[in-house]
Amino acid sequence: MNTDILNIDVQELEDILLLEDVSTGEKSELIVFNDDFNTFDWVIQSFMEVCSHTFEQSEQLSLFVHYKGKATVKTGPLSELRPLKDALVDRGLSAVIESIVDR
Repeated sequence: MNTDILNIDVQELEDILLLEDVSTGEKSELIVFNDDFNTFDWVIQSFMEVCSHTFEQSEQLSLFVHYKGKATVKTGPLSELRPLKDALVDRGLSAVIESIVDR
């Protein structure tokens, strides 16, 4: 598989503190983790339908999840990300919300 098509910022890989329960509206990240049972097609379809990403964005993100172990698939307020996380989890994906911590 050609990995040259990955054009995703490496900064997205930074480890950040999990603060889902104490966040009140600050910017947060919806992060999806790699697993051994969801197909690329299913993950791509889920990103398109749940996160409203284009096919190209969804494909790149699915490859990023696969090769890096996780990817930030959406950023925004916690209140907007929570239903998206729940929908991805309902589809069998492993997803969490993490607050963006200024350094």
